Amino acid sequence: MKKILQKTGKSLRKIGSWLRWMKYLNPFHYLKRLDRYIIAKFIGTYIYSIILIISISIVFDVNENLAKFTTNHAPLKAIVFDYYANFIPYFSNLFSPLFVFIAVIFFTSKLAGNSEIIAMLASGTSFKRLLRPYMISAALIAALNFYLGSMVIPKGNVVRQHFESLYKNKKKITTASNVQLQVGKGIIAYIQQYDDANRTGYGFSLDKFENKKLISHMTATTISYDSISDSRYHWRAQNYKIRTLKGLREEITTGMSIDTLIMMEPMDLVFSKGQQETFTSPELLQYISKQQERGSQNVVQYEVEFHKRIAMSFASFILTIIGVSLSSRKRKGGMGLYLGIGLGLSFSYIMLQTISSTFAINAGMPAMLAAWIPNILYVFIAYYCYRQAPN
Repeated sequence: MKKILQKTGKSLRKIGSWLRWMKYLNPFHYLKRLDRYIIAKFIGTYIYSIILIISISIVFDVNENLAKFTTNHAPLKAIVFDYYANFIPYFSNLFSPLFVFIAVIFFTSKLAGNSEIIAMLASGTSFKRLLRPYMISAALIAALNFYLGSMVIPKGNVVRQHFESLYKNKKKITTASNVQLQVGKGIIAYIQQYDDANRTGYGFSLDKFENKKLISHMTATTISYDSISDSRYHWRAQNYKIRTLKGLREEITTGMSIDTLIMMEPMDLVFSKGQQETFTSPELLQYISKQQERGSQNVVQYEVEFHKRIAMSFASFILTIIGVSLSSRKRKGGMGLYLGIGLGLSFSYIMLQTISSTFAINAGMPAMLAAWIPNILYVFIAYYCYRQAPN
């Protein structure tokens, strides 16, 4: 019995030692009371600012589009669940850096006005240590924004843009002319006119080359995409003619209809405004790679969208540092002046991001550089503000 108790005691001591080590794996172990206090203030104010500003945006949007919804007989269910249910997360994520900045300026100025920042620094807490809970909060927001912007919101954008094309704008591009693209190694497809409404192309030709020599030439009056097929890239050609070249001999095959696999899809033929926002990040990478292999030049806006999703996440850190540095000092007159400076910096960041994206699409600027220019510039502003902050 004594030996059993001794073994049991050793086992319990080992378990206790193991549990003591386990606490170091718990992330909340590293959060002190100061961290929890600031994180709760940060996240709470961030959510409050989103609810407040997006609610105002919805009111203005309803007032602007109510006549269009009524004229086009948009169902109430579609307005609520197809449009506004996807409108809210899209614009919340789009202007997330602005909401982060407003949240930081607002609650930090209030802490400074109540002399709480002074008390924290007077107790021996350095300004660098004070930034830690802000950076943790910014990391949580950045990770959430990146996940939503890369994986969730694009799927909602498909529904929202479809609603807009039916009941709001009715300007969706559904046709394309003189489309030529490489659909495989040495395989060039050409469509004289394509109508996405019925997914049919007119005046189709397909040329196959081998060692820079034409070995096959196919033409068809019409070619239609089979959207109900179990496999992708399934097309049906009508009134086709295939010329196969074998040296000096030529074989001609004709027919009324033939099913064929061609490595292209309707989305490769018609480019509509905002289409890049409907792709998840993995789909964007796949689409960009496929279009570059085909020699297409119309991929810059997709590359900008891909890099912008990453760059926007880092904006949370940069604008948080600027916000804390501007608002952590107690000043006479309240936070009005620095709130104005902060909002100006936030809007200038968003404007610079829009301008750089436009330059990339229209002026040939590298897409990655265009997406990261605002962050590169504002890193220096953040560093300057940090150096001027109270220590």
